[in-house]
Amino acid sequence: MTNAGTILWFRQDLRIADNPALVAAVRRGGPVTPVYIGTPDEEGAWPPGAASRWWLHQSLAALDAALRARGNRLILRRGPSLETIRAMGRETGCRAICWNRRYEPAAVARDAAVARALKDEGWDVVISNGSLLVEPEGVLTGQGRPYQVFTPFWKAVRDRDVGETLSAPDIIPAPRPLPASAALAALALEPTVDWAEGLRETWTPGPDGANAALRLFLEEAVADYPEKRDIPGERGTARLSPHLHFGEISPRAVLHAIQQHAALDSAPGVLRGAEAVLRQLYWREFAHYLLYHFPHTPERPLRPEFARFPWRKDPAALRAWQRGRTGYPLVDAGMRELRRTGWMHNRVRMAAASFLVKHLLISWLEGARWFWDTLVDADLANNTFGWQWTAGCGADAAPYFRIFNPVLQGRRFDPDGAYVRKWLPELAGLPQRFLHEPWSAPPDQRAAAYPPPIVEHAAARHRALEAYAAMRTL
Repeated sequence: MTNAGTILWFRQDLRIADNPALVAAVRRGGPVTPVYIGTPDEEGAWPPGAASRWWLHQSLAALDAALRARGNRLILRRGPSLETIRAMGRETGCRAICWNRRYEPAAVARDAAVARALKDEGWDVVISNGSLLVEPEGVLTGQGRPYQVFTPFWKAVRDRDVGETLSAPDIIPAPRPLPASAALAALALEPTVDWAEGLRETWTPGPDGANAALRLFLEEAVADYPEKRDIPGERGTARLSPHLHFGEISPRAVLHAIQQHAALDSAPGVLRGAEAVLRQLYWREFAHYLLYHFPHTPERPLRPEFARFPWRKDPAALRAWQRGRTGYPLVDAGMRELRRTGWMHNRVRMAAASFLVKHLLISWLEGARWFWDTLVDADLANNTFGWQWTAGCGADAAPYFRIFNPVLQGRRFDPDGAYVRKWLPELAGLPQRFLHEPWSAPPDQRAAAYPPPIVEHAAARHRALEAYAAMRTL
């Protein structure tokens, strides 16, 4: 009997190297039919945002090129997933499918339904883990419950063997004839009105861009990472988050590259920097772990008392925050960097998020939705974790009463003003002593094009603490 081969279902694992589902499909023998199915309706309340769709378009093109170099190609279809897979099975004769797990609630439910239906129909369904270092269900406290604090989670997983990276096959045998494919443009991922110039200038989606970013970081920044990761005016971080989200590089490959670099490079600071980076890699794991165990958190706070928090509705203030017009330079610089590049430095993300939920008392969900649409690294696990951490309503969260002063944050983390001057050119001529509070400059030195603060820090802090106290008494 002829081996009709295997369907390989790509999702958020858009790479050839260290891809367990791909290796499993090739090892089964026979032709491999790689497919990506556009299914935004199957993502629940969180279909990909505009910046993510732009990135996905470029990443799919890069994946297709890599497959063509190995004698195959990427088949593009539009969903629903189960019906599309069944149709491809009829076209190719395949009764086997491989894919890598996803951990978002809607994807978990969808994948379970697809696997159950196909198995009932006699398909061989092989599911692998290509996205995380550890499987979430395999890490529990001594009481059999999920961890909600990072440090004990980190201690439980940091020494676990994650296995070796898997080599990319030289040849990925293709079915003959190849099934028909939709054109990439038919997925309607790129914007009809082109606002993506800044994204194209900033990023190189695809595995080549991921590996280049990792090499640059290891060669130039890892030794200084503990000191410079909080300085937004310098490139002190790896900027791998969008590549990891779309699976253009595996976390296992990143972990091994960092460990190998630290073992071979004896320069001062490299080992300490590498350890700090690995800790951040496991913060990503912790975010996905929490999302898996607490699937309600993209919509509701993990700490249920925060459902009573008296959030305000203030469309004008929300729009000012979104547009980088709050009057606080560090916050506004971050929001303008986001609009231009689809990314924001993590330290500035914390300051901008804190400003929204504490200075403006606008719900963290409003911020999560805006970031979801505008970030190229919009990841449901990381986005949910970060916003609930800032709002004080999630796992291992910052206390609500920790309210960042955006002026002091600017002075501390942008001491020479390089970041603010880059993204707020209307303030570039201000003397450094006024840069992070431009309203304090003499009238003849103020930047007329820059707005005054939309809220005063001390008053906003007092209002936030009153709201927090009111929630606790309800």
